[in-house]
Amino acid sequence: MSATLLFKDSETAPRAFDEAVTQMAGGLDRLGVAAGDVVCIMLHNSPAFVQAMFAARLLGAYFCPINWHYKPEEAGWILRDSGAKALITHRVLRAQIEGGIPSGLAVLESEELAAQPPWSGAPRPPGMMMPYTSGTSGRAKGVRRIPSPAQEEAARTALAQEGFARVLGIEPGMRALLPAPLYHSAPASYALQSMLSGELLVLEEKFDAERSLLLIEKFRLTHAYLVPTMYVRLLRLPESIRKKYDLSSMRFVASTGSPCAAELKRAMIDWWGPLFHESYAASELGYVTAISSHEALRKPGSAGRPVGKALLRILDSHGNELPRGQVGLIYARQPAHPDFSYNNDPDARRKLERDGLWTLGDLGFVDDEGYLYVCDRASDMVISGGVNIYPAEIEAALAMMPGVRDCAVFGIPDEEFGEALAAAVQAEPGVALQAEDVIRYLRERIAGYKVPKVVSFHAELPREDSGKIFKRRLREPYWEKSGRRI
Repeated sequence: MSATLLFKDSETAPRAFDEAVTQMAGGLDRLGVAAGDVVCIMLHNSPAFVQAMFAARLLGAYFCPINWHYKPEEAGWILRDSGAKALITHRVLRAQIEGGIPSGLAVLESEELAAQPPWSGAPRPPGMMMPYTSGTSGRAKGVRRIPSPAQEEAARTALAQEGFARVLGIEPGMRALLPAPLYHSAPASYALQSMLSGELLVLEEKFDAERSLLLIEKFRLTHAYLVPTMYVRLLRLPESIRKKYDLSSMRFVASTGSPCAAELKRAMIDWWGPLFHESYAASELGYVTAISSHEALRKPGSAGRPVGKALLRILDSHGNELPRGQVGLIYARQPAHPDFSYNNDPDARRKLERDGLWTLGDLGFVDDEGYLYVCDRASDMVISGGVNIYPAEIEAALAMMPGVRDCAVFGIPDEEFGEALAAAVQAEPGVALQAEDVIRYLRERIAGYKVPKVVSFHAELPREDSGKIFKRRLREPYWEKSGRRI
């Protein structure tokens, strides 16, 4: 039986949740959804989203989350490319993407599925998530896991559960907080695993810093999934608010998806204690490395050591393994997760592979104790005057600046040095920042050659289909004017 689900102070008991799941599964089954089919889900964070994931899983189908911000072209691409058998959405979101919905696709609003006769078929191997990711470049690609042979499934599942425990803190009886959007693969995975193993999942429609503290105290929560941007907003609460709530019940905070600056993590540890666990992971690779707070204090900036039986290598562009401490391409494989292919694009996967390991173009190095340090994506690295500069380091520093909501640093043409740095900044609502403020802030914290030469401000930063900041769109105007490319 599942955990209790709490949303907007409304509680769904385990029996009621399971009944809703079987009703949704019944509706999908009557549409012809079978094992191996794809069910797309475009909903806001809600009990219906979680129930839809479980319903597809019950039928042995893939569930494919779609970002609810998307417009017709963006959503339409995923619906077509995935070969979706059905789309579960809400009437408002359906209207938002109406022009992109393929002809003949079954579209069901979540309220319709909740009123279906329950499914009562024979048990099937559980379905899996098929997230869409930007991968290394271009259009988003669906990451389709290939089911393991039956004789290997039990051992692989056991390995995966060990990984979930180490990276996400999944354990029986956990009482978890999830304020991150379910259309991203890591929060969706967290919701699934905590509902399977836990006692209570508090799902938030969106993140609110003070409300998160209130919920932890009120429901004596023990676990949470948070991301570095949320840490920043928590730390910006007035001291009186931060001290107001009792957080002593918390035991484990998981964070994946984007690196956490050492300074930011230390500030959270000083406040909440050594509860924070970070991982280097990707939709294709699964959870590769993990690091605890105690390790992070000794190894600031590290993404940790391999999880379980994960394989990790640092290679040069010719496939040669590099010595410890030398930056190269990160190649990895996590045997706890089934093999994958890119939906409708098998060649894209082969281009990432070398000797049974895969790279997503991330650069990093491993120290003498086997700890991984992720520097940046190869495509984001800037070479200025012959010096390699990693924008992720600068972004981590800038994210701590009061008034900065989000930011991106990238290379632009420079006549003298080949490339210079530019920063695109999205300020908090109602905050007016100046370029000189940003430059002054960074000069006090990082080497002068890493300080951006150009600072621009944006109401909203452009994002890729995966939700990551679309740096190529920010870079292109500068390079087009120069008449050359990097």
